[in-house]
Amino acid sequence: MVSERATRTTPFAAMDVLERANRMDDVVHLEVGEPDFETPQAVTEAAVAALRAGETGYTSSKGKPELRQAISDYYDRRYGVDVPTERIVVTSGSSPALLLAFSTLVDPGDEVVLTDPYYACYPNFVRQVGGSISTVPLAAEEGFRPRASEFARTVDSETEALLLNSPANPTGAVLSGSTLSELVELADAADATVISDEVYHGLTYEGEDHTILEYTDDAFVVDGFSKRFSMTGWRLGWMVAPEEYVGHVNRIAQNTLICAPNFVQSGGVAALNEVGDDFLGDVRETYRERRDYLVSEVEDWGLSMGYTPGGAYYLLIDVSGLPGDVLEQRSRGGGTSSRKAFDAADFFLEEAGVAMTPGPDFGTNAEECLRVSYANSAERLAEASERIQRALERVEIPAAD
Repeated sequence: MVSERATRTTPFAAMDVLERANRMDDVVHLEVGEPDFETPQAVTEAAVAALRAGETGYTSSKGKPELRQAISDYYDRRYGVDVPTERIVVTSGSSPALLLAFSTLVDPGDEVVLTDPYYACYPNFVRQVGGSISTVPLAAEEGFRPRASEFARTVDSETEALLLNSPANPTGAVLSGSTLSELVELADAADATVISDEVYHGLTYEGEDHTILEYTDDAFVVDGFSKRFSMTGWRLGWMVAPEEYVGHVNRIAQNTLICAPNFVQSGGVAALNEVGDDFLGDVRETYRERRDYLVSEVEDWGLSMGYTPGGAYYLLIDVSGLPGDVLEQRSRGGGTSSRKAFDAADFFLEEAGVAMTPGPDFGTNAEECLRVSYANSAERLAEASERIQRALERVEIPAAD
């Protein structure tokens, strides 16, 4: 018999859309967060050299000492914080790091607080360990940036963990240092633990990234190489755990993950030690230009956003103004707002050849939206915009009130 845990695990809509789009001809892919930049050459060369040197066996479950040292040096260099290598556990991507954190912290029934919108996989991670979910609503008119006062309405003595994500998927919102500091104080007062997903650090367009470790040593941090170094398929990430939890994390990692691939870890060392700031600076500026272009194009389409994302490479576009009679032609579930976003995604995929992710996957406050990734070339973004405009010219969008 299939477990309840398995039946409660929902599909990842972005991957469902990708699979459909891959069966079609000439689709512009804006549904997945897949950087279109090449992995830096120094990283590839280091991994190839490691393979040739026979680095194909197991490493420590916590990771190669040289990689953990490079990560520790990164925190000192980037944020001015001291992270001992003993607190660092290398993982096969950031998702396993999140599962390790939840497995270490959360018992069945324990409450985990998320923002809404949230990254689509977060609730499933919590469900895997039997936790319960409470959410803090975010609004487009506030840039989807959470305020500590909103968290205070939800976080209490029953809360085991707060999961933060900045820059955020799917909104691109960036938390200020002062907000992070306030959230740490709130968590401390409730005897809860902060888990900070910082995998999009380095892709902030206004202001600066702040790690939660600037404000506390008692938080879990999840990060990785996929986004800033264009290493999605390499599957390499890490966790920084509070000192008292490291042994527990490592035991779970020993039993479930064994270790991240040996030679891939050598690539990670090169990424942190040899890839200069110029690479990430160029990547960040390219994304900023793409963001500005798409924000302007959304207005020309006659659709609404209500905010400008400060980081990552996603937009949430409000499609509630699309005419229902057009979408009903491909409706799979009636006229509810959550189904409308799925129908809108179908419309743009089938009528325009542009793949985007339905917002309901990211929470109630995204259910009338589509998530658009601008991790694609400027030429393909322009092509997507032209296709969308042509498709929308065939329908009449009601004027906003």
